[in-house]
Amino acid sequence: MILGVDVGTGGTRAVLIDRGGRVVASFASEHAPMRSEHIGWAEQDPEDWWRAAREAIAGAMAATELTGAEIEAVGLTGQMHGCVMLDAGGKVLRPALIWCDQRTQPQCDWLTEKIGFERLIELTCNPALPNFTLTKLLWVREHQPEIFAKIAHVLCPKDYVRYRLTGEFAMDMQEASGTLLLDVANRRWSVEMAEEAGIPMEWLPRLFEGPEICARISVAGAGATGLAAGTPVAAGAGDQGAGAVGMGILAPGSVSATIGTSGVVFAATDSPIKDRLGRLHTFCHAAPGRWHVMGVTNGAGLSLRYFRDTFAPGISYEKLTALAVEVAAGSDGLMWAPYLFGERTPHLDPEARAAFIGITASHTQGHFIRAILEGVAFSLRDTFTLFHELGVPVKAIRLGGGGARGPLWRQIQADVYGHSVELLEAEEGGAFGAALLAGTGIGVWASVEAACAATVRVAETIAPKDAGVLDEAYERYRRIYPALKTIQGR
Repeated sequence: MILGVDVGTGGTRAVLIDRGGRVVASFASEHAPMRSEHIGWAEQDPEDWWRAAREAIAGAMAATELTGAEIEAVGLTGQMHGCVMLDAGGKVLRPALIWCDQRTQPQCDWLTEKIGFERLIELTCNPALPNFTLTKLLWVREHQPEIFAKIAHVLCPKDYVRYRLTGEFAMDMQEASGTLLLDVANRRWSVEMAEEAGIPMEWLPRLFEGPEICARISVAGAGATGLAAGTPVAAGAGDQGAGAVGMGILAPGSVSATIGTSGVVFAATDSPIKDRLGRLHTFCHAAPGRWHVMGVTNGAGLSLRYFRDTFAPGISYEKLTALAVEVAAGSDGLMWAPYLFGERTPHLDPEARAAFIGITASHTQGHFIRAILEGVAFSLRDTFTLFHELGVPVKAIRLGGGGARGPLWRQIQADVYGHSVELLEAEEGGAFGAALLAGTGIGVWASVEAACAATVRVAETIAPKDAGVLDEAYERYRRIYPALKTIQGR
């Protein structure tokens, strides 16, 4: 058996698969709610991830009555960009600033002015954004110098869990691409970026390709989880990289659209494609020798959760979606701009704000829900628009995350993208992809490509049926952001 562990935003999930790639057990443990002391701030406690990881691993093992000795390898994935700061003894110095934290725009501006926008793209393939790990370090240096002075190690969320499991400091290429400290084109830390930013290179962990075995379960890790000491641990990938592996997104032309808390459109490439305007992220793929481009909307599934928790507490997503099914495509003119935590692609604007547009007395709760589903899909279509502009091929679109689980949101995505979309027989998310990487690392499959070929199968293809209506609506949607920016006086 092979174990995949996904340290997400809302919780940690563990998945056990056999050598045929079949999921035999899974278990999830929720995280404590993220802390947001000020608008745009988002923090979590790394110790809570470790607690949830222990519970998830134990739960998956208990479901199959496996012993630790029967688990052959472990792969890790998780939310990207979070900044975990440790002292020389490995102690957490402060809560981690996570991916959706938007407080660091001043540090982004400083870094861009110091290095230059074009040089940043040349060095890292990406612009300075508040989401990235480096800008969070710079915020701590400016606002909490007493903590900054104690830093000895910098990790991302799943890599902190690896440290607790193994005692090793390590990170994979795909995850490192989201730190703004990696030379993405050459798959190595960027000495120039670290020097320009004033970050000691010795803080950065060793780098590995996704399927490489980078550590082994320690005696302490075994005691905490029930895994066997010495079990191989693969480098893994950030959630988007591992999720793409789990969906078979490896060859140029293969694209995924995944809706979780955030939403991501992800396309595999054979070489690093740089957007000179920095609207798309260009990262190393979890598969060695490949790269990917992706666009991100911060408030995807978060939009639906925010509406439910604020305006329809206690009502299930299923009931809310059932109301939206009764509403025609286009939501009778009601539109949603999902900028609850600013926006990344294509606006690169942490100050962007969400809004419903076009409310009338005739609109029902169902209209609001459908407008949210359509608005999130419109925000993801912005990435497809950039793919077309940059010549990134789109031959097949596979759906993942919560946006793949409901018939309505699946159909809306096909209509908004104007392209047939595919569902997989078993879309198990990043934990499944992490397990495939670990299996590759111990030789169950000869390569990541072979692992995907053996385990990933399409179950259904959904064709567009209201593409014309939503194409017209998308053109109206594209006018919302500039108008909102003007209203905000920016």
